[in-house]
Amino acid sequence: MEKKEQKSEFLLNTENGWNRIDEKELPSLEAYAKEYISFLSKAKTERLAHDFAVEKAKANGYVSISEKDKLQPGDKVFVSHSGRTVFFILIGKKDITEGMNLLGGHIDCPRIDLKPNPLYEDSELAFFDTHYYGGIRKYQWVALPLAVHGHVVKQDGSVVDFSVGENDDEPVFSITDLLPHLAQKQAEKTIAEAVTGENLNLLIGTIPVKSSEAKLKVKEKILQILNERYGMKEEDFNSADIQMVPAGKAREMGFDRSMILGYGQDDRICSFAAFKALMDMNEIPEYTAGVLLCDKEEVGSYGATGMQSFFFENAVAEVLHRMDKTSLVDLNRTLSKSKMLSADVNSLHDPNFPEVSSPNNNMPQMNRGTIIQKYTGARGKSGASEASPEFVAEVRNIFNSNGVLWQTGELGKVDLGGSGTIAYYMARYGMDVIDCGPGLFSMHAPFEVSSKLDAYMTWKGFKAFLNYKR
Repeated sequence: MEKKEQKSEFLLNTENGWNRIDEKELPSLEAYAKEYISFLSKAKTERLAHDFAVEKAKANGYVSISEKDKLQPGDKVFVSHSGRTVFFILIGKKDITEGMNLLGGHIDCPRIDLKPNPLYEDSELAFFDTHYYGGIRKYQWVALPLAVHGHVVKQDGSVVDFSVGENDDEPVFSITDLLPHLAQKQAEKTIAEAVTGENLNLLIGTIPVKSSEAKLKVKEKILQILNERYGMKEEDFNSADIQMVPAGKAREMGFDRSMILGYGQDDRICSFAAFKALMDMNEIPEYTAGVLLCDKEEVGSYGATGMQSFFFENAVAEVLHRMDKTSLVDLNRTLSKSKMLSADVNSLHDPNFPEVSSPNNNMPQMNRGTIIQKYTGARGKSGASEASPEFVAEVRNIFNSNGVLWQTGELGKVDLGGSGTIAYYMARYGMDVIDCGPGLFSMHAPFEVSSKLDAYMTWKGFKAFLNYKR
């Protein structure tokens, strides 16, 4: 009789999650992945992600905090800023000054934006002049189909939102690249130099306007089209957010359909999991539960909608005001006693590039579950937010008690990589914060790769955390 291999009760379990998950959970996993893929295909910009969340939240009974004079347990409110950042709050049973259970992700993603005066003509071709946003690898964005998403505010204050390139019957756009026959000198350059930021010009049209005195006839034709469809004039570009993102829907990936391929998974994979975890709460929690979906993380969290602003602090103050808690002490106690999972992605061990992985079981792997990252930062933990061992133990207990598969890890070798999240902006209030989220292949590329199982476990972990009774 063949003996079964005995596993040590002392070793960390790093077995592939597909061998560990209960088969009864697989239908839920597939349903979650389907819902997430649908969201990822629709929410291609931070504005669209914000609007998607607000619309869903309203359908679940959430209202703008401006509609509430008083708040009590069970109330559901949200605070929004500029259509880019939003904080959802479900009031719990305990006094809010005992702290909240919080999840925070970002809904901005690396992309290509237009410059303020973007439209120009060269060699009877019309282009958009662009300025990339976030940490992209520029060579990855050429010679692929791009869609344009616009939010245009005219001088009179009226707003026009539009997108072109997402539907099958719409045209797409592209940034051209050199053919290999003429790219010998380009090939001698480093990857960083081969395609520069000023080369990321979007080709948008070639037909000249007829019977016109305009010198730039192709540019004039594009302006005619924009005016006919959206009422735009060239000056309107100056008060617009117009972004280029990869065209098309997110898709299942692999013969076994075990993965997801799509744009913007950093960090909408976490933001969706956090938001859905809150929407799934059907009972009043012990502690007030909150989910923060923020903007500008990819460029340092600056600006009014980034986490270096006072948006979050002001939003919590508005909540406290409606509970007749108006002192600075109440605000400080609420923030310092809160606990948060900074919902952000991590990198994965890629056997195509093993030389960058942190050794000795310290590099996250696909299909091992969501990732707990005790500290971020670079080199000697520069710019890090480091969670206390006590809080790490709490999170371990929450996940293990609720059947959540998880792993720990770092973002590459010590002196090689590093990153930051919104964690240290929240930790400054004195609250316990740790980074948590699934890993990705091809992070910041036009199309990123995630594991269905890791995405599902992240949502499952977030739900358990929001319901944590401490």
